[in-house]
Amino acid sequence: MQKFPIVLDLETQHTFREFSEPEKLKVSLVGIYNYADRRSQAFREDELARLFPLLENASYVIGYNITSFDMPVLRPYYAGDIASFALFDILDDIKRITGRRIGLNDVARATFDEKKSGHGLMAIDYFKEGKWEELEKYCLDDVTLTKKVFEVGLKNGVIYGLDETGKYPIRVDWKHYMEDNGSTNMPLTLPF
Repeated sequence: MQKFPIVLDLETQHTFREFSEPEKLKVSLVGIYNYADRRSQAFREDELARLFPLLENASYVIGYNITSFDMPVLRPYYAGDIASFALFDILDDIKRITGRRIGLNDVARATFDEKKSGHGLMAIDYFKEGKWEELEKYCLDDVTLTKKVFEVGLKNGVIYGLDETGKYPIRVDWKHYMEDNGSTNMPLTLPF
């Protein structure tokens, strides 16, 4: 049976200059791509109640730096245990393989010659200026880049990084994130 993960990226209302803890940064917008219905969606802070059932039913939540950033930012909004979500953090896997952190922009440029449409501080400005259309486009562009990195790694077993010497391969094994292994990832918390 095929698995149906969700690719997630979020933008915040505040920077780490204002708050050192991710939980205090507050969500401005969350963008997702849902493999179950093959569509992208964006959720503003006051719409997060519609997002969480989708995450609860996803086989995995996939993102770039979601373990250290996105999920801690979402934690205050979720009534349950956010640690119960099955996660796949592409950056964590790259760091495990290479021993270093590599930005999404560098991986996307090296892997398929595309780059981010902006940077996180722009997204905070968009929020403060009420430019929701620009904010949504920026966030969903990052979701698309993350999805493409995941799919290239899934298909080819290799993505690429960039350093001062140029482009280098990063061998990955991500097939199990889309293929059934006979078990369930759903956290069973009710007593039956």
